[in-house]
Amino acid sequence: MHPLLNLTQVTKSFGDLEVLREIDLEIRSGEVVGLVGSNGAGKTTLLRLMAGVYQPTQGTVLLADGKPVSQMRQALGVVPESTGLYSRLTAWENIRYHSRMHGVSDKDAWARTAKFAEHLGMVESLGRHTKGFSRGMRQKTALLRALAHGPSILLLDEPTAGLDITSARTVRKLVNQLKTEGGTVVYSTHQLSEAQQVCDRIVIVHNGEIRADGPPQELLENTGTDTLEEAYVSLTKDTARPRQEDDSKEGRFTGLWRSFFTPKPPKMPDRGESDE
Repeated sequence: MHPLLNLTQVTKSFGDLEVLREIDLEIRSGEVVGLVGSNGAGKTTLLRLMAGVYQPTQGTVLLADGKPVSQMRQALGVVPESTGLYSRLTAWENIRYHSRMHGVSDKDAWARTAKFAEHLGMVESLGRHTKGFSRGMRQKTALLRALAHGPSILLLDEPTAGLDITSARTVRKLVNQLKTEGGTVVYSTHQLSEAQQVCDRIVIVHNGEIRADGPPQELLENTGTDTLEEAYVSLTKDTARPRQEDDSKEGRFTGLWRSFFTPKPPKMPDRGESDE
């Protein structure tokens, strides 16, 4: 495995509030990395730094070729907490528009979309408007949108939060399929059992710091515990701080996050115009 993304001594503050402190993290090709931590640990801020939406207060976030990730967003596929779909567009229109923003032809985008839609059970729904979609359907559409341009790294922010058991299982199966195909995924979750099912490596984030980073078995050995839950508790004994990633000061950043990955849709053609 070779490095794809490097975070070096990254600190992120909002005014006097320090959300992340001196983060060193390397994302390597072909692995699924789980970011595990409680609400407020700093996982979402860390993902936004990886996506180039936030700039670090200190430190660097660089791709393998040394370029800042903010200049190479086409290398990333992102599924944020809010899917940001346009309800007046069909699932495929949402996906196609996003792919065109990355310079991907409709033919190539459709080929990838159709492939992964099979895994998600979404083929028959691609032509439906997303307005009536369930949360699970919207999340699956957002996943397809993130994959359609062929990203090098897929960033998932709590991808199964609020989903029913069947939909959550389908999402996990897709991540496992991507892993089988050599894909690289960063998977944020507060569910240890979920991380254990899909991740090769687990990064425990607590109060803005990385407390552990390694394969599940290694974490157990290093902490002298029998389960990941016991390992997590032993590494995070200090009181967790309140959630700080979505406070009122960050409202404009949330809008910025969405604007990068779901820009305003173009004017739809009249019914009489060709869609080609």
